[in-house]
Amino acid sequence: MDFLNKIVALSAKSKQLGASLTTEEATKNALVMPFLNTVLGYDVFDPTEVVPEFTADVGTKKGEKVDYALLKDGKVQMLVECKKYGELLSVAHASQLFRYFVVTQARIAILTNGHQYLFFTDLDAPNKMDEKPFLELDLENIDEHALPALEKLTKQFFDLESIISTAGELKYVQQIKRIIGAQYKEPEEDFVRFFASRVYDGVLTQKVRDQFSGIVAKALAQHLSDKVNERLKSAMENGERLPEKTATDGGDSASLSGDASEQDNHENIVTTEEELEGFYVVLSIVRKVIDAKRVIARDTQSYFGILADDNNRKPICRLHFNRSKKYIETFDVEKKGTRHPIESLDDIYQFTDVLQETAKHYV
Repeated sequence: MDFLNKIVALSAKSKQLGASLTTEEATKNALVMPFLNTVLGYDVFDPTEVVPEFTADVGTKKGEKVDYALLKDGKVQMLVECKKYGELLSVAHASQLFRYFVVTQARIAILTNGHQYLFFTDLDAPNKMDEKPFLELDLENIDEHALPALEKLTKQFFDLESIISTAGELKYVQQIKRIIGAQYKEPEEDFVRFFASRVYDGVLTQKVRDQFSGIVAKALAQHLSDKVNERLKSAMENGERLPEKTATDGGDSASLSGDASEQDNHENIVTTEEELEGFYVVLSIVRKVIDAKRVIARDTQSYFGILADDNNRKPICRLHFNRSKKYIETFDVEKKGTRHPIESLDDIYQFTDVLQETAKHYV
């Protein structure tokens, strides 16, 4: 599997097993070790690459351990500290990482609870681990913008200088995104004043500012919704993409299964995170038989379609997630659709053979 497939597969596993992981050891075995092995590319059974319960004497702290040390060419490159699944991650959980950062050659430290991964380096002071991560990854809510930086941390592409040179920008981008998110939920007065002063000609009294607080929040929400409706997320840097959303089929508007809802009002289409994740799962399956760049998503009010070549007459499948009971609709050689009920995104993998067989017809 390639890099994206590995992450998608581990994301599905995390969602499936997370609730049953009640101890740190269970979390390590089920999620952390597979992440180190399949995503970062280290052989967890080779002590020259992965050292569990890594020990280094730190001042008066003799024999203190960090969960894993990742080695390359005999040198410690990264340190990993684990907590049990779902446990809140904070700097308070990283005391060993702070101490070990000083006495080892490692420049990268990872704090994880199995599905969330926080990556630290020493941007603020040499050989002293920063208190804020430069990169964050949540396997259950994947931000594709983090994936190129994550790939630089894999054993195959590990380039410390490149990582450090971009870590500062990544760190501040993460923090600014968090601030923007907070303003989106509840705009602060200065933020409201900034926009109100550019569109309102009168005096910005308290009453006016209170009024604009709701207006700004609504404008932000509508802007983000518009951006989602205009263009779905890019999957990776390598040119794979999700297309701009469209409410019609551009000349092929007749539904293959008799569904006449393709001519939807564009403004009423809302693409959900679950639909996007479903697309990634299907993409990871069919890209083995068809170029991933040809696999396109097209959302409508009634279903989320996945096509070859952005052509309605080349359906790969449809995701019916906008209802209480979820279905995946697959297509045979005659393009006749069959709906199958599913309980979770992981169930899509049950249809690997039929999805790949359908995609083969368009190669």
